[in-house]
Amino acid sequence: MPRSDPADLTAALRTGPFHLALRTAITTRGLALHRVRRHLALRGVNIGLTSLSYWQQGRRRPERPESLRAVAALEDVLDLPAHSLTRLLGPRRTAPTAADGPPVLPYRDLIAPATAVDDLLATISGPRDTGLHTLTHIERIRVGADRRLTRRDSQHALRAHRDGIDRYLALYQGDPGSDITRVGVRAEENCRPGRIRRDQAHHLLAAELLLDRRLRAGDTHLLGYGFDDSPAPEPTCEYVRGFNSGAAQYVLQVTFDPVALPVRCHRFALHSPGEAPYESEELTLDGHHCVHLVATALRPCLLGIGWDWE
Repeated sequence: MPRSDPADLTAALRTGPFHLALRTAITTRGLALHRVRRHLALRGVNIGLTSLSYWQQGRRRPERPESLRAVAALEDVLDLPAHSLTRLLGPRRTAPTAADGPPVLPYRDLIAPATAVDDLLATISGPRDTGLHTLTHIERIRVGADRRLTRRDSQHALRAHRDGIDRYLALYQGDPGSDITRVGVRAEENCRPGRIRRDQAHHLLAAELLLDRRLRAGDTHLLGYGFDDSPAPEPTCEYVRGFNSGAAQYVLQVTFDPVALPVRCHRFALHSPGEAPYESEELTLDGHHCVHLVATALRPCLLGIGWDWE
């Protein structure tokens, strides 16, 4: 069996998706599937060749508890770092809100406090599932010389999974102590601002972005929008994005002012606010004073970049 370049394996483990990382790891180690299955069996894990084949082709994902145990054992068999494959699976799948829709979490599961999120959304009538799924989201964050967030810009490609979709709901939570009334909402491409609701006590904002057409199931739409932040009393140390229905691809870039550069940066992911991250990885500033992450095949989760100033 031809072997892959170890650099390909490193890249696949960093960005995924799971099936590519698994396939690359198997070819890098030079193991046939029947040998992988035998090594698993020696560790007390019995998985069929068909399942292994489907996993590395992306035709199925490990979901059941015994399958997740097999993935952990695969990390040992393939001489991979602990959790390097399991982290690419992300959270367990949740039940979809409709037969043809992606798994969806309520917004209250991604932003604290949950009751404040419920109260804010109650002022904007509409279903819990907005009917849109993220295909690609490219987000750019800027941190100023005062170490505070100044601007957030998004290019967002969406697909409708039911008919009649004519708006997108953007949620924003400012840093502690920030003035949510001073946060500006920019609807820049293929949308215009609708209702905007603010909760100053919890630094929350909900903004409707009205589309320029009514989407049918399967239609795609590209949005350009952003927020201009209100300075917070303390320097910003992280940026977090919540995905209530996952995403096919997400790219986050944080750009720092050259006079105020952090000493350390890292990416992280967690299931819900306040929990310990289920993954974390060091990031290195590039020559343009930026760090970034690329994530694919995301399930509902929270994903972000954090940094230390000293």
